[in-house]
Amino acid sequence: MNSATEYQVSTDFSRILLCIDSTTPSARLAGFARQLATEKTQVRIVGVLENARAVFPLGPLAGFNLSAAHAQLLKAVKDGCVAAHECLTASGASVDSEIIDLVKDGGDAAHALAHEAQKWQADLMVLGSRHHRGLLRWVERAASAPVLKIASCAILVVPEQCERDWSGRPQRILFAVDGSPASLEALRSGSKLAAAGALFRAIYVVDRAARVTDFVPLAVLQDAFVEEGKVALAKAREAFAPPRDAEGVMLDGALTETDLTSDDVPHAILREATRWQADLLVMGTHGRRGVARWMLGSVSGRVAELTQMPLLLVRKNDSR
Repeated sequence: MNSATEYQVSTDFSRILLCIDSTTPSARLAGFARQLATEKTQVRIVGVLENARAVFPLGPLAGFNLSAAHAQLLKAVKDGCVAAHECLTASGASVDSEIIDLVKDGGDAAHALAHEAQKWQADLMVLGSRHHRGLLRWVERAASAPVLKIASCAILVVPEQCERDWSGRPQRILFAVDGSPASLEALRSGSKLAAAGALFRAIYVVDRAARVTDFVPLAVLQDAFVEEGKVALAKAREAFAPPRDAEGVMLDGALTETDLTSDDVPHAILREATRWQADLLVMGTHGRRGVARWMLGSVSGRVAELTQMPLLLVRKNDSR
């Protein structure tokens, strides 16, 4: 199923919060933010200085000098902020920076960043992410997952192993939709990042993977999934309806499917994003319960863990 409509590119994100820690590849992360900034953009660089005891929980047992470790972390954060500041200043944006010291202020990075975003009224937060295995992966997941849940603004996640660099704004943007208010909000927000003449593609994943918990015939479920997918794509087309005189970019809509076994919605989304060679993947962070029985709120978290391309996560703004 394919459809096309036109949509006028929206205005830019005007207040971007760029988050740096001691391990962030700050120059590269700032490079992504720079492509989104204009002379009218305000950018705040926030360096998060974590407690060395939290970063190196086994340090004291190994005889580590935590004071020296703290000094090294502070230097890394400061250097990262300076590198990001130099990169972003060249865009013409208004740039300032600050360091949040969790040793002095207490708390955790996730809540500190969410609080800063709310206080500063950011409309976009830019974060780096890493995909480690084993214990490191568990520690990072525990630290980063709350940011996705509690931040009220849109979040752009840039994986460390992302092979793409944006030369200008993204030209190919893929939206994973489910018809929920959050996914429609993501359509509107994602358009703010688009280059002139960018290609937009909206997909709905028909979940065909069999489960022992399903109590109705799989064929019946699949038919329901397809019908719900058609409705979701119709809502996406409606949300993208342009003014009559608008010169816009194309939005293509399609159903895609999981494999029958050993597959799930997040992997299907990422396969389609890779196949279509997307520059950016966009999702809502809260879906609705429906016959499809998958929620973008949980699916998006898994996609964030797996993705190797930039991912924009958008929470529904209830004030609209």
